[in-house]
Amino acid sequence: MRVMVMVKATKDSEAGIMPSTELLEAMGKYNEELVNAGVMLAGDGLHPSTKGKRVAFDGPGRTVIDGPFAETRELVAGFWIWEVKDMAEAVEWVKRCPNPMLGPSEIEIRPLFEAADFGEALTPDVAELHDRTREKLAER
Repeated sequence: MRVMVMVKATKDSEAGIMPSTELLEAMGKYNEELVNAGVMLAGDGLHPSTKGKRVAFDGPGRTVIDGPFAETRELVAGFWIWEVKDMAEAVEWVKRCPNPMLGPSEIEIRPLFEAADFGEALTPDVAELHDRTREKLAER
């Protein structure tokens, strides 16, 4: 089971306050544990939403919205992609994570869709298209 693990933003992370050397070291060791256990597939921190953009879709129309974005608690400050046996394992790994922020913080875990989740909508032709895309990504 693949999951996306999202570190939620805080006022400090949105203000661009960088983590301390101690926190960077603790997170580095934690990430090393995840890699050594074969859990971590990818992960990174994100700049504050002031440096981001959103694209709003309405039919054929597209509108670009510049950051910052409201509702800091709904924003993501960093992420991992993990391969775990189940949600319980993901929760256990998150419980071991150093607090990623200076004060109170939250980490959200969401399962990624797998091909089987799409049922009949995933025809053989569409599955082949997705497989080709994954193969090209793996070559990078």
